Amino acid sequence: MIYFENVSKRYSGGESGALENVTFQVEPKEFVSIVGHSGAGKTTLLKMLIAEDKPSEGRVFFESLDIHQIPKGKLPMFRRKIGTVFQDFKLLPHMTAFENVAFAMEANGRSDIEIEENVPQALELVDLGEKTWNFPGELSGGEKQRVAIARAIVNQPDIIIADEPTGNLDPIATYEVVQILKKINDLGTTVIMTTHNKGVIDELGRRVITMDEGRVVRDDKEGKYVL
Repeated sequence: MIYFENVSKRYSGGESGALENVTFQVEPKEFVSIVGHSGAGKTTLLKMLIAEDKPSEGRVFFESLDIHQIPKGKLPMFRRKIGTVFQDFKLLPHMTAFENVAFAMEANGRSDIEIEENVPQALELVDLGEKTWNFPGELSGGEKQRVAIARAIVNQPDIIIADEPTGNLDPIATYEVVQILKKINDLGTTVIMTTHNKGVIDELGRRVITMDEGRVVRDDKEGKYVL
C-alpha cells in the first residue's frame, strides 16, 4: 500500500530531520511504529506521506500513486484517505467533542445526516460516548487525544498517521490510547505511529522501524526498540 523508494531529504544548513536513502513498505492493515531519537527523521517521513514535504531524491507511493506527482488541486481529495493524530491534539477549544469531530466531516462535504450518525459512533469507538458535549477544557489529556483519534477516523480513512500520540500523556492515558489504536487497526485500518516510548513498543508487540540519523537501521517484525 505504501512504499518509500530510496528517499533522501536534505535541508540547507544541516537541519535535523534529513533522510538518507530510506526504503521500506507498509502493507494494508499493518500497524507499524517508527522509532528513533529526536531529529532522526521520523516526522519528516510522515510529512512526505501527506505531501507536506517532498523528497530531495526518491519517491513515495500510495498504492500505485506517486504522492508527489499529485496536482495541487487534487491533494485534498488524496488526504481524505489519511487521518492524522498529533501530540498536541489540535482541538478547537470553543467546540465540544462532538463539534470537533463533526468539523472534520463538514470539511469533507459530508451531509448533516451522515454527521449525526457517524460522529457518535466514532466517539463511542474511543470510549467517549459520555463526553460528547464536553469542551476540550473539561477533558483530561487522554480524553482530548481520544477526541483527536475520533476526528481522525470519522471519515473512515485507509490510514491513520499518529505522530507521538502519547508524548504528552501519563502512563494510564498512554495505555488507553494505545489500546484504541490497536482496536482501530484490528478493524482494518493501517496505522503508522512515531514514538519515543519503549513501553508503547513493548505493549504493541508489532512491527518496528528504527531510524537513526536519517537512515533505517532496523526493521523488526515484532516490537523491539534498540538503539
